[in-house]
Amino acid sequence: MTDPTRRRGRLYVFAAPSGAGKTSLVRSLMQREPGLRFSISCTTRLPRPTEVHGRDYYFLTQGEFERMVAGGEFLEHARVFDNRYGTPRRPVEEALAAGQDLILEIDWQGAAQVRSALPECVSIFILPPSRAELERRLRGRNTDSEEVIARRLRDAAADMAHWREFDYVVVNDDFDRALAGLQEIVHGRGTDSRRDRPGLDELAFTLCRDAR
Repeated sequence: MTDPTRRRGRLYVFAAPSGAGKTSLVRSLMQREPGLRFSISCTTRLPRPTEVHGRDYYFLTQGEFERMVAGGEFLEHARVFDNRYGTPRRPVEEALAAGQDLILEIDWQGAAQVRSALPECVSIFILPPSRAELERRLRGRNTDSEEVIARRLRDAAADMAHWREFDYVVVNDDFDRALAGLQEIVHGRGTDSRRDRPGLDELAFTLCRDAR
């Protein structure tokens, strides 16, 4: 039976265009905030060389993924590029009920579904400082072909157009400063990262225009 006096955990939902630095920021945030736990998503894409099944993602076949969709086992799921991604519902609900704070890394489509299912979640969007920097980071991965990089840059504009849907927007122009901003959000002091702060509209407009 659930303890009525137990604090319910918080779910922090992160989204960003590819190359904005979301994953690096989230990993560093978890190192500084040991009370946070990573919510592991499922995907049908192949693992990258440094990724481990059950740590970074649950890597599923298309058939396995479709069976989970049919069974209503996802809190959210979406197609991103040529692959499927989804968040298993049960582990998230159990962790939050037990008072565990969770971080969920997904795309803006999945974030919209999570906000609908769990409106109390805290949503955070990561923006790059410029289109040029976004491209530099994508090329620095050395994992994608020129065709894939070009497609990610084109799709970045569509992703970034949804920044207003999030509670907080952090610009990853300086890694340490962006990380400090995330810590402020986690501690309930993220006023400087609110989506309605002055100057953010102009930056977002420029990013979306230049990324097209």
